[in-house]
Amino acid sequence: MKSAKSAPSSAGKQSNAKPEMHPRNQHNLGYDFAALADNYAPLKDHLAPNPLGKLSIDFSQPSAVKALNAGLLKHYYQVQHWDIPDGFLCPAVPGRADYIHYIADLLALDNNGNIPEGKQIRGLDIGTGANLIYPIIASQSYGWSMLGSEINRASYSSANLIADANPNLQQLVKVRHQKQVKAIFSGIIKEDEVFDFSLCNPPFHVSADAALAGSQKKNKNLARHSHKRRGKDSTAKNQSSLNFGGQHNELWCEGGEFEFVRSMIKESVEFKKQVTWFTTLLSKKENVAPLLLLAKKLGASECKTINMAQGAKASRFIAWRF
Repeated sequence: MKSAKSAPSSAGKQSNAKPEMHPRNQHNLGYDFAALADNYAPLKDHLAPNPLGKLSIDFSQPSAVKALNAGLLKHYYQVQHWDIPDGFLCPAVPGRADYIHYIADLLALDNNGNIPEGKQIRGLDIGTGANLIYPIIASQSYGWSMLGSEINRASYSSANLIADANPNLQQLVKVRHQKQVKAIFSGIIKEDEVFDFSLCNPPFHVSADAALAGSQKKNKNLARHSHKRRGKDSTAKNQSSLNFGGQHNELWCEGGEFEFVRSMIKESVEFKKQVTWFTTLLSKKENVAPLLLLAKKLGASECKTINMAQGAKASRFIAWRF
């Protein structure tokens, strides 16, 4: 079940091109804002020329970012109804798509180099969030069956609403509430279930203060860009609203991503016969080696590091199996 729409062909109208992205990523030519707004009318209210005279949005405004996401999900993934509560993480769709496409390459290694498609391929998204982004992209790009787990009750409810409101998601995407605070796979994977892969975008920061500092740094950069684009008065006026959102469990946990993934690897041993590939994003490159070493010490038969890039930003995920 491939996405019915391909990237807009008028590359000259696009901006923010990311040629470093995965070659199957439909977003690697950037955003064609005019085409997206034609397909999703609410986006029109957020469009304005950038310093180069091309249409863009103010990425410092949460409402604009949310409208862009809704437009992308409708245009490329046929999701007609998508929304998230205020203050919850609103992820960038292109980078999330990259992770899915690289996982598809990983699965192809056991399928004679061919990417397996269809609902018989099952994936588990640990911490799917209120946005349900990974299950949407995976199910609509490759027809995979996806299960999202979520510990935050509001996020769980939001993700469920998205899955239930879109007919093309109803048969492929399910969400389960994780009731065990310290568990990752336990309480989610049932005894008779098997998955081809799991994926995760773990909480990055080690504390609420660190998460706040990171958000303020991002907001300051966005405000500077907004200041240059729209004039001196706009920066102060919008500073208070500069926020891509994110709840406690989305942004930070004790020990940050290292401790979260360490716990994930240790718990994965219990589910080694039910999940073929365990994967997780890692923001910090220095965390890769010690975590993969832990996986090997616990019996992993194969470990991989898959590097990705979105423009100047380098990212990666690790994968292990038993």
